[in-house]
Amino acid sequence: FKGQGMTFSEVRPYQYGDEIRRIDWNKTARFREPFVKVMEEERELTMMLLVDISSSMNYGTKTVLKREFVAEIAASLGFSAAGNNDKVGLILFADKVYKVIPPQKGRKHILAIISTILSADYVSAPSKIEGVLEYMMSVFKKKSLVFMFSDFQDTYDLKMLRVASKKHQILGMRVFDEKDNEIPDIGYSLFRDAETGKQIWVNTSNARFRYEFAEKQKQTVRNATEDFEKSSATFMNINTAEDYSKFLYQYFKKR
Repeated sequence: FKGQGMTFSEVRPYQYGDEIRRIDWNKTARFREPFVKVMEEERELTMMLLVDISSSMNYGTKTVLKREFVAEIAASLGFSAAGNNDKVGLILFADKVYKVIPPQKGRKHILAIISTILSADYVSAPSKIEGVLEYMMSVFKKKSLVFMFSDFQDTYDLKMLRVASKKHQILGMRVFDEKDNEIPDIGYSLFRDAETGKQIWVNTSNARFRYEFAEKQKQTVRNATEDFEKSSATFMNINTAEDYSKFLYQYFKKR
């Protein structure tokens, strides 16, 4: 992009219509004919992948675990960015930031990011979204396209989301397994919270219990959608059995 950017591109002979203020007077004096500086608009984009590694993301009942599904989406986004010569970075988080890979270019770098997502030790701790946003704001100053992967089972500070969205373009992606949203009728069963380790016996034959659980999950999605919209960010709800590419295509088309 040739324009008003601050990055120097080249010096070339003056052409009719060029702005006089762009004349390179040193080179003009040396060669005794007018030359102008050509500036290049900044085009490089930085993409940040924020991946929740709380234990609830290491779960799946169909073809893939949620963590594997996230790695696949990250691969699609990462290789697209690499093909466009953009930088991609990674932050793994749960109750705190566990690993950071600074933004870099190249396919080898993307492969390292995918490997990190798949091989990470998923932790039994609640995810603190406001914590990773605050960290990103303090460390990475440049405006970025941010993809946040989580199942959004934990509460978060809406204020920090709003602050981060003013600086960065944020897309929250709730990755869920179909059993996250409903409990089948299988009689008395022992349930364990993947993040806290707490166990409880539940009568899944109780229709009211199953209904209230499903409604609570729907409300979680509604709340997150509203929070992101109020913060000038975007929120997606994607099942691991769905084709995520159509969601991403619609997102980029709108943008």
